[in-house]
Amino acid sequence: MKCKNCNQSSCIKKGKRNGEQRYYCKNCQCSFQLKYTYKAYNSNTNELIRSLLKEGCGIRSISRIVNISSKTVLSRLLRISNQIKSPYFNKLGCKFEVDEMWTYINNKDNFTWITYAIERETKQVIDFFVGSKSKENIKPLIDKLLLLEPTKIYTDRLNIYPSLIPKEIHKRFQYCTNIIERHNLTLRTHVKRLSRKTICFSKNEKYLEAHW
Repeated sequence: MKCKNCNQSSCIKKGKRNGEQRYYCKNCQCSFQLKYTYKAYNSNTNELIRSLLKEGCGIRSISRIVNISSKTVLSRLLRISNQIKSPYFNKLGCKFEVDEMWTYINNKDNFTWITYAIERETKQVIDFFVGSKSKENIKPLIDKLLLLEPTKIYTDRLNIYPSLIPKEIHKRFQYCTNIIERHNLTLRTHVKRLSRKTICFSKNEKYLEAHW
């Protein structure tokens, strides 16, 4: 019997629960069953939740499909996001686009913004933050881009950017942020809580950040 956690053949029987045999791994000290009545304990549940989130399913939809509680889906969402490493980008002399995407938390009067940057050629997300469109919030993102010695930074006409980006590399004109705007559309299509006309929304900022 191989352990589901460490894949080592060091498991022994350790009683039964609800008629199902349990096993104990001497190597990693993990206890498990071959079959679980509650779907949340299945080894592929996290991957299934991840796939459904990317395909535009809401939390309650996932709860019904996977047959687990919505609270479990939310807790797994946070757990999955904590396992994802922040994007790493160290290439110098690139071109970046920066844009803001609006959404809301808890109710439609409580607007918030996801501001993020992508590299034009690879379309890789460099960094993001969730919060108001203030100079204090946007500055850390722009500072991170400036450390990469960009040749150009393209933004919309938000009046905060000229005070943060050197004039010689800052570009603001019509259609200059087409790539990141198209990325926004992809996100709104595949992330239910970001869709414009939907009853799905984020009840807490931490879930919005985790889903992003």
